[in-house]
Amino acid sequence: MEQPKPSFLNYTPIPLAFGTSGLRGLVKDITDLEAYINVKGTLRYLLGTGDIPANGTVVIAGDLRPSTDRIMRASAQAIGDLGFQVENAGKIPTPALFARALANKSAGVMVTGSHIPFDRNGIKINKSGGEVLKTDEAGIIAEVEKARAEEYGRTMQASLFDASGMLKHTAELPAVDRAAEDAYVSRYLNSFARGGLSAMRVLVYQHSAVARDLLARILRELGADVVSVGRSETFIPIDTENITDDQLERLEEFAATAERNGGLPQAIVSTDGDSDRPLVTAVLPDGTMPNGKRVRFLPGDLLGIVVAEYLRADAAAVPISANDAVERRLRERNVLLEKTKIGSPYVISALDELRGAGKFQRVVGWEANGGFLTGSAIRVGESKLAALPTRDAVLPILANLFAAKEQGISLSALWDRLPARFGRAGLIDNFPVAASQAILAGLIPPGRVIEVEFDQAGRVLDRSRVDSAPLPLELAAADDWRRRKAILENYFSPNMGFDSIARLNVLDGVRIYFYNGDVAHLRPSGNAPQLRIYANSDSQQRADEIVGLAVREPDGILRQLQRALT
Repeated sequence: MEQPKPSFLNYTPIPLAFGTSGLRGLVKDITDLEAYINVKGTLRYLLGTGDIPANGTVVIAGDLRPSTDRIMRASAQAIGDLGFQVENAGKIPTPALFARALANKSAGVMVTGSHIPFDRNGIKINKSGGEVLKTDEAGIIAEVEKARAEEYGRTMQASLFDASGMLKHTAELPAVDRAAEDAYVSRYLNSFARGGLSAMRVLVYQHSAVARDLLARILRELGADVVSVGRSETFIPIDTENITDDQLERLEEFAATAERNGGLPQAIVSTDGDSDRPLVTAVLPDGTMPNGKRVRFLPGDLLGIVVAEYLRADAAAVPISANDAVERRLRERNVLLEKTKIGSPYVISALDELRGAGKFQRVVGWEANGGFLTGSAIRVGESKLAALPTRDAVLPILANLFAAKEQGISLSALWDRLPARFGRAGLIDNFPVAASQAILAGLIPPGRVIEVEFDQAGRVLDRSRVDSAPLPLELAAADDWRRRKAILENYFSPNMGFDSIARLNVLDGVRIYFYNGDVAHLRPSGNAPQLRIYANSDSQQRADEIVGLAVREPDGILRQLQRALT
């Protein structure tokens, strides 16, 4: 329920909202008051559920955005006002904060906007046992609204905040405690062989990533010849799920400069702003790649396959939008794959279920952005890597480099062994949310069936359970799915190069598998008026073509579906 604006404020507050992972908003809207309310409400929820004890310690950290320090101070004020001690872990990666909080069974508050531009920021709070899940959100929102009512109900004299929503008196944060950072570095130095990357020249693109020095340190101590490049004191947003041509061109320039000054590197690595998503590129000699470029980028969903194989995973969870090379490769390796809705909370819930089944020893997950999660403790070399069920960038970087080094091949040669599947994503912006929902309603039959297969014998098989054989649907339900298939084949038509539909999955949007191997996945954005499409195919040209056919204005497939179903 919307709270009335406090009489002492000279602006209209805009509450923070949950995204796919954590709270996000424009910096101008994340006033001290708004940060305070959200942190206070969330911690009260964790107290109320018995997740954390009263008067305990809460770990706080942040990324390198210009707004982060202020929001950290406001968050610390809320932590202290509830009677908790504040452990200031400083500017460290989100997974480093989470690892510390998990080890101490305490809550953690990470101030970060991840990969989004610097005019935005966010707050990500974890429970003592891991990330806040979707099942927690309703309870958190209720406690946040109670905290909001309390703060909005105070007089100007009684409030901690001035008319602009900023703290009247701001206390400094406690001195930085390096325990979280040191433990995170030790996690990898104790698990991977010292000297294991010797004779491997690696460029670390530092930009404004919070792990820029930490990552270089880990690689150097593991034996790599590390060259740090591109350090920036201005925040640079890097979205590892959407690397632009301009960003790749900059990496090309880094490689050329490094070659002139000591030798061509084998790889360039980096992360997004809060260092929970990796960026890994191989660097090849001149003339190796058809386009004349030397830097080869591997998308995060494919990067994760290498990590899963390096860790010898026996069960995995990935979002349904991931490149279907994941499904193909893990099936070849007899690894159970659980597909989830998009967002780390869903992946984490699946990891919990896989671990709880008691059948699997090496449970992992990852997202299309490359962030990798471990759902169980996994032995690597002579040591055990403790479970870290939150996105991490350092593990996938190290696993890919070590896998190539141990096999005596280049990083690019290692990637050549993956299934040759290519992806592309696109969207139509300012697409009405109501229209997106109407399209889904017209394409998804009612009921609990998530995935069906249309086999060559004309049957419709329920493939919703990954751990059991598909079974034929009853006649009425089968006919309902056939009608949806016919609608889709009318728009994804043979004259556009589409084959007949082999499977449909409606876990999160509508994912269409064609008999010729093409894949098209329609999904509305979770927090913006956008309709997205993801495509996979056996060639990059075809994946690009599928997206182009879908988003073309004004008569592409998505617009045709809008006119037909809304």
